[in-house]
Amino acid sequence: MTGTRQVRPDASTRTTLDKAADENFPVAPFFLPRAWRDDLMAVYGYARLVDDIGDGDLAPGGADARHLGLDAAQADDRLVMLDAFEADLRRVFSAAGDAHADGSGEGDGGRDTPRHPLLSALVPTVRRCSLTPEPFLGLIEANRQDQLVGRYETYDDLVAYCELSANPVGRLVLGITGTTTRERVGLSDKICTALQIVEHLQDIPEDLARDRIYLPTEDMRRFQVTEADLAAPNGGASVRALVAYEAERARRLLDEGTPLVGSVHGRLRLLLAGFVAGGRAALDAIAAAGHDVLPGPPKPTGSRLIREVGAVLRRAGREG
Repeated sequence: MTGTRQVRPDASTRTTLDKAADENFPVAPFFLPRAWRDDLMAVYGYARLVDDIGDGDLAPGGADARHLGLDAAQADDRLVMLDAFEADLRRVFSAAGDAHADGSGEGDGGRDTPRHPLLSALVPTVRRCSLTPEPFLGLIEANRQDQLVGRYETYDDLVAYCELSANPVGRLVLGITGTTTRERVGLSDKICTALQIVEHLQDIPEDLARDRIYLPTEDMRRFQVTEADLAAPNGGASVRALVAYEAERARRLLDEGTPLVGSVHGRLRLLLAGFVAGGRAALDAIAAAGHDVLPGPPKPTGSRLIREVGAVLRRAGREG
């Protein structure tokens, strides 16, 4: 993992960025060009922080709230925090625009600059890659939705949520690497939605503790699974059957999105293969646990991830 530019190494920033090591996929691996690694970690810091705000999972001490100009009482209101975060995001684009306007590439350091160090680190990425606000705003909106919506009636409802919570990240990766096309965006969306579903399956107990269920309610009825069943220490046959059903949906989405890997070349192909392989390896770990995710999130081994990367690359070579 590499650090981001212009980030002060305070405890809250380190805590946020260090979570990259716990993801199912490599965030900014060493084999990428340094500029890409910096940009990917800047975007990761943003995405991880907005999720932590929405989940109430910020580093202790209130540093993030102070960075955003809020006091301790306001820090407990997630919607207030998200509003302040969005205001700071808008400063990112203002600062990036100022840098373009004065021709220096550095901005004027004036009054309308981001307050949070992780958002300050985003300014050169937005500027260099000509990123737009929409994907960033989508991630904020997903976390606002998390404060208001805890159940999803249909699979289509859940996919619509993933359009906000996951798909923007893939679109930002394409933007950073200069490879955005309409076809690639569609394939990326499938991969990102699949990865979000996998994460939901791994985190069923953790999400339930937050009064959220990311399993379609209609599917729970079909498999005769109740919320009480999800709160048990181990999954019964009906819970495991439901998890297997949703896991297969995620695997199909990964398969449908895999041609994205073959559409690019070089180190970017390896990075995207790592994303797909991370999802496939996590699904293999869930299957190896008998689809019982309630005792804790099944995690893939490093060797399994490497084997899956190889399999994805071989498939990409045949289809490319």
